[in-house]
Amino acid sequence: MSVAYRKRFGLTHDPLPRDAMGETFYDGDERYEGLRRCFSYLAAVPALGTLTGDAGSGKTAAMRNLCSELPEPEYRVLYICDTGVTPAAVYRNLAAALGLQPKRSRDALWRQLKGTIEHLVDDEGVIPILIIDEAQHLPDSFFFDLASFLNHNFDRRELLTVWLVGLPSLAARLDMRQHAALRTRLVSPNVMDPRGREELLTMVEHGLKTAGAKTKLLSDPAMELLWRTSHGLPRTASKLLRAALVLAHEHGQAFVDEHIMLDACDTLQLRRPSTGAASTKSDRSSRTA
Repeated sequence: MSVAYRKRFGLTHDPLPRDAMGETFYDGDERYEGLRRCFSYLAAVPALGTLTGDAGSGKTAAMRNLCSELPEPEYRVLYICDTGVTPAAVYRNLAAALGLQPKRSRDALWRQLKGTIEHLVDDEGVIPILIIDEAQHLPDSFFFDLASFLNHNFDRRELLTVWLVGLPSLAARLDMRQHAALRTRLVSPNVMDPRGREELLTMVEHGLKTAGAKTKLLSDPAMELLWRTSHGLPRTASKLLRAALVLAHEHGQAFVDEHIMLDACDTLQLRRPSTGAASTKSDRSSRTA
């Protein structure tokens, strides 16, 4: 069915795809540009950064796109998302990402990892960047350990850039007094907020255009419903847009109107936004406020 709907609308792939990167990734909003500046700085000056935001706000997609722009072999990206585990398991996952057979004891594992990282930096000229996704699930004991792990040679140099990516609860935990040692190492805290109306609709238009759309596929009321239902979250907007296009195809329509969009809300079990004149007036007021 997915292929059939794309054929009807002349699309080469799904708009706003889950694996958006490069041309298919929308990088036109200011918050992403700010994140890019911070990312570039930490790529050049190894340190600790965080990226937090609501589920579906595009954190992982943004980091994936930024990492894809790093030149190889100068940089080596290490990605970990299995975080609901012990600190030792996180370090074993890091060792595996480095192609190592992890040592059994914590001390030996730390020496193995630090020695490998130092070899990458000093001997091979490779800058490692560690992305820990879903970091809100990390235990407090890992945060205690991480501050010590990042200490190299009496804390005289930083060899590893670490990005902790997670829900807003991650930032709240790092603000706790018990994590002050790690907090002082934090150079770049970033927040990925939901998109505003114009930002999200521009993102949708970009997604449709890069997927191959040659004509307008969504009516203005349908676009408005898409924005209000998604609450500015790209993941929700992507799923809703795809569901609406599939339903339009099933109904033999060459475009998505508000009725199709409302049916797509029902298909995904999303709460329908109000559609009366009063709500439209309220929307206008909020936009001009």
